[in-house]
Amino acid sequence: MPIILQTNQLTKTIDGKDLVRNVNIHVKKGEIYGFLGPNGAGKTTVMKMITNLWKPTKGEVWLFGEKLTPTSYEVLKRMGSIIEFPSFYDHMTGRENLKLHCEYMGYYTPGSVDNALEILGLSEAAEKPVKRYSLGMKQRLGIARAILCRPEILVLDEPTNGLDPAGMKQIRDLFRMLCGEYGITILLSSHMLSEVESVADTIGIIHQGTMMKEISMREISERNTACIELVVEDTQKTAYILADRLQLENFKIMDGKSIRIYDLRIDTKEIIETLTINGAKIISIGKKTESLEEYFLKLTEGGVRS
Repeated sequence: MPIILQTNQLTKTIDGKDLVRNVNIHVKKGEIYGFLGPNGAGKTTVMKMITNLWKPTKGEVWLFGEKLTPTSYEVLKRMGSIIEFPSFYDHMTGRENLKLHCEYMGYYTPGSVDNALEILGLSEAAEKPVKRYSLGMKQRLGIARAILCRPEILVLDEPTNGLDPAGMKQIRDLFRMLCGEYGITILLSSHMLSEVESVADTIGIIHQGTMMKEISMREISERNTACIELVVEDTQKTAYILADRLQLENFKIMDGKSIRIYDLRIDTKEIIETLTINGAKIISIGKKTESLEEYFLKLTEGGVRS
């Protein structure tokens, strides 16, 4: 699939401090890209530069093969976005806010406002002033506005903020529908690993302003996700034996009782025999598959051996 959104060495510096540095993102047409990182990692900063709200200190943003400049108005019309929390004219109704957005964008397709309201479950609240909307309703109205003009790419910053579990599932289903049925590419940021894991095709992990990894969910499931988990009486003693007797390096002490070995070339039987001979008591041993959360923590903590 062709890459329709790309950043090259994207850096933003304010008051001598790098908020993000040398961030490279590659979003393919027709995929859902999960931009993952804890609060304060730099996700919103990158998205502000992608949507032309902030200018990069260094680096470039390319959208649909065109380098973004302060006057890239036409190419930006092909993008829908929510950056931070969506804002509206509170005295106007939900429908009026969406109609105003259509006027601003020069988009006059009949039924588009009603369709967006229905998709986001806001038809019954369409005539209420937005000041009477709950936090979750405002978030859904923001997504309705973002999809209103049928953009080719959606850039959504923490789109499930303020939603209850049922609302979050509704939005996940919506993203899959928009991507699968309409071919809309979606770049969404989140600090919630479970949300990204359940919907994304590709993830980019950012930590302390630096891009740590860009990888497909398929790759995560196929490589470096399985481990041997040991539950033992003495983790320090066991770790010494693993390193000294078995020459293992790719393992991590998880807590006071468990160790995970990521080098699967070694046979479980050999581990048991070596630990037993050297006086380490094993409570249990078995293979385990990592979740995205575990992969993320392993990556951002700077390695797997403790």
